Amino acid sequence: MKEMNMNLEQFNKHVQESDKPVLVEFWAPWCVYCRRIAPAYDKIAEQYSDKLVVGKINVDDVPEAAQKEKIEAIPALLLYKGGEVVDSIVAPDSKARIEEFIEKNL
Repeated sequence: MKEMNMNLEQFNKHVQESDKPVLVEFWAPWCVYCRRIAPAYDKIAEQYSDKLVVGKINVDDVPEAAQKEKIEAIPALLLYKGGEVVDSIVAPDSKARIEEFIEKNL
């Protein structure tokens, strides 16, 4: 399953109501590093589809979500459980690093 591009309503709904942890990448199309890590994030979405809801928020399209979460650098990955952020990582350098982050927090 591919990650979903979330609007503010979907973001709030999934973070608050999901029975699975929710991994959200805050990104922008002009961000070179965001584009570079995108294939790894796509694979993470497929690999962890049974354990996580995986989504993306374009900070240009949904600035309210980025402001709410105090996003200062992108790409930023936040992991939510029960509506709360349990951990975050900024600019992971590989798929393996994203996997380590997820496994540490599941």
